[in-house]
Amino acid sequence: MPSDLASLAEHPFRSAEDRARNQHRHPVETLTFFGIQPSMSVLEIWPARGWYTEILAPYLKDQGKLTIASFRVDDGTMQDDRKIFWSRISERLTQRILKHNAHFGTVEQTEFDPPGYMYLGLAQQYDMVLSFRNAHIWNEQGYLLDVFRAVFDVLKPQGVFGIVEHRASRVSEISSSAVEGYLDESYVIAVAEQAGFKLQAKSEVNANSRDTKDYPKGVYALPPTLAMGTVERARYLAIGESDRMTLKFVKATSE
Repeated sequence: MPSDLASLAEHPFRSAEDRARNQHRHPVETLTFFGIQPSMSVLEIWPARGWYTEILAPYLKDQGKLTIASFRVDDGTMQDDRKIFWSRISERLTQRILKHNAHFGTVEQTEFDPPGYMYLGLAQQYDMVLSFRNAHIWNEQGYLLDVFRAVFDVLKPQGVFGIVEHRASRVSEISSSAVEGYLDESYVIAVAEQAGFKLQAKSEVNANSRDTKDYPKGVYALPPTLAMGTVERARYLAIGESDRMTLKFVKATSE
């Protein structure tokens, strides 16, 4: 099993479809920007189908530790269709990790569904926490600051919080235009700073200038969701995945 990020991103264990998305998601450049090291204790929040988990788990399994905060298991009481869908995706990933232990290694798991299920781990447990395209969901539900504060608590001093998120159109220094799924970059930074983080760096590695951010179904019109179906499908495929902010925060400690 290769141990470097580039080899893992192109590893044949990953499906051809997942590997094809490397050109849009830039996993090697993104994780390198965040400063990941194989000896770290890392938390990935809401990994969904495990696109990044397939890279993170084998990278960390020998020297470090990966924990995933997946959506909670449906105990039969869920009423929200979207939450039921997320629960099923999380369960599939859990089973896949167990089935392919040779690739993933031992991955710790916890359930995360704010505001009722907010446990991410012990205080100062992780060197790094990663979130890929989740912040807009927490913001829609009104829990963005609460989640960021929970992340702050479980990071070690000087620990890194890495965020990739769909980026809204900037109108001026004080306003932006955001359709469904997009968030204003300055707003995300402000919320993180309110939670106690310090912005260490920004990267344009996941920028996409072709993304005009004005689609009937918001970001979900673009790949991979393609929510418009056959309507202007070629146009959305040509645009590619969304324009994304890539932000590196640090849990700074007072002198």
